[in-house]
Amino acid sequence: MKIMKKWLVLLVLMFSVSSVIAGNMNSGVYIQQVDKPLSGVYDKVYKSLEDARFFVVFEPNIGANLASFSKKWGDDYNQNNIAEIRSMVFCNGWYANKVSNLDPNMLGFCPLHITLIEREGKTTVLFNRPGVIAQNSPAKELLLTIESEVIAAIQQGLK
Repeated sequence: MKIMKKWLVLLVLMFSVSSVIAGNMNSGVYIQQVDKPLSGVYDKVYKSLEDARFFVVFEPNIGANLASFSKKWGDDYNQNNIAEIRSMVFCNGWYANKVSNLDPNMLGFCPLHITLIEREGKTTVLFNRPGVIAQNSPAKELLLTIESEVIAAIQQGLK
């Protein structure tokens, strides 16, 4: 009986983990969280994107911009207690040219961006996955390649 319970627990855990992984891969947003403050990962993710030839062209500090409205918005301001919100806007010119050749309507992905948020000392990176949007586009395969390279760069930067 104990062995059956252990197997049942193992199966439930495996299903739970695979559901989380599948949910992330089927979602239009890639999400990765690390147990580090944003200040501890930002430069590493930036460098990793640039090493992968995705050049950061703009770095909006969204949290600072929102904070300037805190008095105006009152109780409606930052209800999720997000400590910091920053973004990196980036592009690879070669890929942008390839996308424009395959499907100019997909140039909405140039530039690309990621958003990093910090809450309770943990950083979450969010990336809108172009391959999900480009389901019927002639540029789908290329956008899936770009997506996987950006995700790999994020993962490398968060190590």
